[in-house]
Amino acid sequence: MSYANQSVTNVSAEQQYQSLLERLIFSTMTTVPCCVFLFINGTMLFTLRSKTVFCETSRYILLFNLLFADTVQMSLSQILYILAALGLRLTYPSCGVLTMLSGLTNEISPLTLVVMSLERYVAVCYPLRHSTLVTIRNTEVAIVGVWVFSSLNVLTQVILLLDFPFKDLESLQMRDYCSSISMFLGPMSDNYNKAYTCVLFVSAGVAVTSSYIGVMIAARSASTDKASARKARNTLLLHLGQLGLSLSSTIFNPLLTAMARVVPRIVFVRAQNVMYVSIFIFPRCLSSLIYGIRDQTIRPVLMKHLCCRLRRSVVSVKIER
Repeated sequence: MSYANQSVTNVSAEQQYQSLLERLIFSTMTTVPCCVFLFINGTMLFTLRSKTVFCETSRYILLFNLLFADTVQMSLSQILYILAALGLRLTYPSCGVLTMLSGLTNEISPLTLVVMSLERYVAVCYPLRHSTLVTIRNTEVAIVGVWVFSSLNVLTQVILLLDFPFKDLESLQMRDYCSSISMFLGPMSDNYNKAYTCVLFVSAGVAVTSSYIGVMIAARSASTDKASARKARNTLLLHLGQLGLSLSSTIFNPLLTAMARVVPRIVFVRAQNVMYVSIFIFPRCLSSLIYGIRDQTIRPVLMKHLCCRLRRSVVSVKIER
């Protein structure tokens, strides 16, 4: 039990060092951007289901899966943040469900980026076989495989939690607020999570980098479409950037632990809120913004839907008034 209580960001300490007004301000500063990004992501998801071309093209299907996972992850992160800001402490089972779902969707992003990178590699290096290799059925199988693989990791973490002597606890009520680090109830769970995260991101990084190198080599060939190769190269660089942003969320807790040892508590709490927005919230919306602006097929449809929804929101507010 002492291991779980080592979380450096417990609610009681935060409430001690932050006034009610300050907590309200920081909660507003995180909730408002999150709502805006959820609105953009939701519109993007609706856009990717609004036309047949998006539903029958592999890269758009993969993009939908990526955005769906990021949107769910952002929603769960904000729910956990609000619970902590309000000082509400859950039971271990309820916290476990939320953190496991959060962990599941967090792992979907890098794996989906790998599949998207391989799709671009095949499109450039094997253009004649692209239509036979990258089919709707194969894309759906790849997406199912990504979810199954991530689910197996969550199942492994649940099995590791079974070794913890919950029967010795006085109550299943948590002493700290609900977070992923609070659910590492023993060194085995923590070590497994670190090892899995390291292997996952190293493997994903190697796969995306290899695809980029393959596209660069193919671009030098006289038979390769230069414009297509250049677009694929830029897309793969984007995937590497997205992978790096996904990796940044995994160093959030270790970074907070290191900061807590060297900075005053009030500075630490404020930095925690800023890092939460920049590391957890903003990267989850980046895919929508980048793809929505870059893709010539998505951009006009996305802008149309965004404008229509904004107009409806303004009209609704005026009517209510």
